[in-house]
Amino acid sequence: MKVLIVDDELDVEQLYRQRFRKEIKSKEIEMIFAFSANEAMDVIDQLATMDIVLVLSDINMPGATGFDLLKFIKGKHPKLKVIMVSAYGDTMTIDKAETLGASGFFLKPIDFILLKDNILKNH
Repeated sequence: MKVLIVDDELDVEQLYRQRFRKEIKSKEIEMIFAFSANEAMDVIDQLATMDIVLVLSDINMPGATGFDLLKFIKGKHPKLKVIMVSAYGDTMTIDKAETLGASGFFLKPIDFILLKDNILKNH
């Protein structure tokens, strides 16, 4: 299964690859990384819709935000699951994510045990 991870912090790639090392090695999960919402939109446009089964996106990024990306995805690919990630877990942010169609919300720092469980059992 292909998972697109979107975050403007470049070190998240190493973190995710480390935390999902076993799943990547066994080819259970393939991770694609984009470091801005605009880059993620380009990736989504280039890949077949069914190729990516889940997008995991940070909300606060320079330029287009994770919410902009969520709107773009839901407008073009309404069935594609999107989980939002943010350091800010206030009610307004979580409500906005749900209203825009997010499948879930994770607070930073991410609990990778819960995230892995969520990804492998629900997607």
